[in-house]
Amino acid sequence: MTTDATDALDAHRRRNLDAVLGAFAGIAAGDADRQLAHYTDDLVIDLPYSSPPKRLEGREAARAFLAGALQVFELHLTVDEVHPGLDPDEMVLEFSGTGTHRETGAPYTNRYVGIFAFRDGRIRFQREYYDTSAIPGRT
Repeated sequence: MTTDATDALDAHRRRNLDAVLGAFAGIAAGDADRQLAHYTDDLVIDLPYSSPPKRLEGREAARAFLAGALQVFELHLTVDEVHPGLDPDEMVLEFSGTGTHRETGAPYTNRYVGIFAFRDGRIRFQREYYDTSAIPGRT
């Protein structure tokens, strides 16, 4: 993560970024509940590039999807760039992922752009864009 971008964040925006970093730690641990601990109960995760596109609304829908995804991939996400919004509860993040497709052992790398919105220091909305050709079995 670029130090300059995070050093310039005020305490409110830093708390929001920490929610994302906590969610990413849950992903790295392969633990959907740990990831979701950083989201609001009425969360929305929008994945317009998944096949088929998905819009997950609420904790239970997100848990079911994420638990399955974490069975497919071992994944570590790293924030590369932080773009704070004018609204302190919105930010755009560029991040990278590295890991392994569990079934095949194939390495996985990807770059992402995520649009995040927050409430009370938790993620309430996430829209994620990524390169679908990097996913094993997809072109």
